[in-house]
Amino acid sequence: MRVLITGAAGMVGKNLVETCPAEISILTPNKEELDLLSFETTLEYLKAYKPDMIIHSAGLVGGIQENINRPVDFLRTNTILADNVINSARACDIKNLLNLGSSCMYPITAVNPLKESSILTGPFEPTNEGYAIAKIYAYKLCQYISDSKADFHYKTIIPCNLYGKWDKFDPVKSHLIPAIIMKIDRCLKTKENVVIWGTGEVRREFMYAADFAKIIWKLVNSFSLLPNVMNVGLGHDYSIKDYYFIAAEVLGYKGKFEFDTSKPEGMKQKLVDTSLMKKFGVESTYSLREGIRETYKNYLDYYKNGD
Repeated sequence: MRVLITGAAGMVGKNLVETCPAEISILTPNKEELDLLSFETTLEYLKAYKPDMIIHSAGLVGGIQENINRPVDFLRTNTILADNVINSARACDIKNLLNLGSSCMYPITAVNPLKESSILTGPFEPTNEGYAIAKIYAYKLCQYISDSKADFHYKTIIPCNLYGKWDKFDPVKSHLIPAIIMKIDRCLKTKENVVIWGTGEVRREFMYAADFAKIIWKLVNSFSLLPNVMNVGLGHDYSIKDYYFIAAEVLGYKGKFEFDTSKPEGMKQKLVDTSLMKKFGVESTYSLREGIRETYKNYLDYYKNGD
């Protein structure tokens, strides 16, 4: 099987490459080799290389502040990427496509754990609405194509929040766990108190990215049996304070914590329901402490020491 991974240079893409089974051949073009923002270029690439499957993980991603600052970019870029990849695949008669969604797709009013059936039953969380709408567009486009062509399997997997090796460590663009690691590491040196945004009481579910990648490859083996949309998660979550306290323990920080309640927190809870996922016998293996320890090593090896 030949599989095209879009976004192979991102965190999910790199973990997919690193965990790819030996029997699968992968295509991992960079932006210079394949401009996914061009429909014509994407179409020509697929015609030339003819992959058996596409895993669409490319996207513009960022933390809560980035989403607040750039809603147009997050909506427009992610919609164009999805439209080009999915419609080019359909035009080239590629029958298997796995689209990676986001738990941001769920309504702010949805009951936790978040069931796939609650998608589009209410408004989105305002802080990442643009990103959520783009992800909904991709999911519905895949669903419509699958519904109209019996031999086309265009599926959407909705992961819980992810972190891990190859994560984005940036003061502005980082998601929660890499931001926590950078913040605590800095305060270890400066002796400042660690500042937590909000009350620290909101809850999030984070899976180690290598675990997610391994689950994806296992699901590829039963691809035609997957539902049109399915969550992949841990089945449990932690408060923001928990993430800070566990990271502090792993990094050896013994200082104080402060709370800046003027900062945004986002949804009160985002825990995905894993009932459908469990039917396929897949699960995460890394504990939170193990995952943070490995992510911190990656930060020291590839980011901090390289600056």
